[in-house]
Amino acid sequence: MIQLLLEPFQYNFMQIALVTSIVVGIVTSILSCFIVIRGWALLGDAISHSVLPGIAIAVALNVPLVIGALVAGIGSSLLIGYTETKFKVRNDTAIGIVLTGAFALGLVILSRLRPTVDIFHVLFGNVLGVTYDELLFTSASASIVLIIVGLFMKEIVVYTFDPIYAKVIGLPASLIHYMLMSLLSLCIVASIQTAGIILVVSLLIAPGATAYMFAGRMSQMFSISLLAGVVSVIIGLYISYYFAVSSGGAIALVATLIFFVSSMVKLLRTSALR
Repeated sequence: MIQLLLEPFQYNFMQIALVTSIVVGIVTSILSCFIVIRGWALLGDAISHSVLPGIAIAVALNVPLVIGALVAGIGSSLLIGYTETKFKVRNDTAIGIVLTGAFALGLVILSRLRPTVDIFHVLFGNVLGVTYDELLFTSASASIVLIIVGLFMKEIVVYTFDPIYAKVIGLPASLIHYMLMSLLSLCIVASIQTAGIILVVSLLIAPGATAYMFAGRMSQMFSISLLAGVVSVIIGLYISYYFAVSSGGAIALVATLIFFVSSMVKLLRTSALR
């Protein structure tokens, strides 16, 4: 058993993959708590899909993909907010319009350019192919997100639970809103190599949803979400290595299974107490 656990990490690429996976698991798990409480699951999906045109343009201009993805992610976040407020449409409507429009634009650009870059890994992730430079970028991006969340934790928590109350007591609710969306965009960009822009949504929702069922306080929710997220990426990494399957798919699948197993445990506990 110990040999099975240690064998993959005799290779340098697996060591880099493990560290990258843990970093991504941590930052997505923290943001997952806010996303679940705020009801932003669809927003996370929208932003993750909306980075595709940025990646396509980055390919055309021969610049790093992460730069194009970051610009597109933050831009789509601002566009969603602008569409909702200026055109007086529901939040889910604005999200749906931006999501489909941006993703379609990315597909059109890619079909026109026919790039040689492996877009499959961008869409679905390939943590086993992460380079040391990509690890540094992921770590730096995750650190920025975690530092900002740590500095403004109280304000973010208040806004997450009740935006109206946050505005009443004098907090800049709109600024916090766009800051959270920008952090979400940066987190998605940091997770591209690990889970891909499509499957990263599972890491942004499942850990927080799992924690939400058991936590009574915010600190407990963070702890449970972190545990679920990190366990998901580590087990997914092992599955990807031993069964030669998509790393992003394996990680997303494990995160989903942890949620459903936790749901069954919660259900059985509730039934036993009746």
